[in-house]
Amino acid sequence: MQSEHLLQLYVSERERMERQIARRIGCASLARDIVHDIFLRLWERATRLNGEPAAYLSRCARNAAVDHLRAEQARARLLAEAARRDEGLHAPSAEDAMGARDALQRIDLALLALPEKTRHIFLLNRVHGRSFSEIAGAFGMSERAVAKHMAKAVAACAAAAEVGA
Repeated sequence: MQSEHLLQLYVSERERMERQIARRIGCASLARDIVHDIFLRLWERATRLNGEPAAYLSRCARNAAVDHLRAEQARARLLAEAARRDEGLHAPSAEDAMGARDALQRIDLALLALPEKTRHIFLLNRVHGRSFSEIAGAFGMSERAVAKHMAKAVAACAAAAEVGA
């Protein structure tokens, strides 16, 4: 299709097609986008319109509106399914959040009460992801000694967490 002919069709049919699509889908701005897409596809394909171009464009508009509505229904179904799957996964209650915050504060206090070396070893392992052998090398001690410090720190954290439970 020649660009000039397509431009003339766009100028003469655009508003009618936008109204037709907007009536079906209920949104004028989406209707404008759909009409632009229709004409872009016609231009890309260099489609020659035989017969009555207005009838062909009306059919294109109707089909595009139906396609849009079907896609919206499919999206709505997917969202509804996802919402049903996620119903069991909800935000914690305010009471649960307060309990968790209190437990963390007790654990922080328990860590502060530990000897500095034990606390440092615990943080290197649990926060910074260092292995027992890396920590042992850094402190000049055996892995068994690191394990003893870790056991002491973990026991202190567990005891602090149980106090509020």
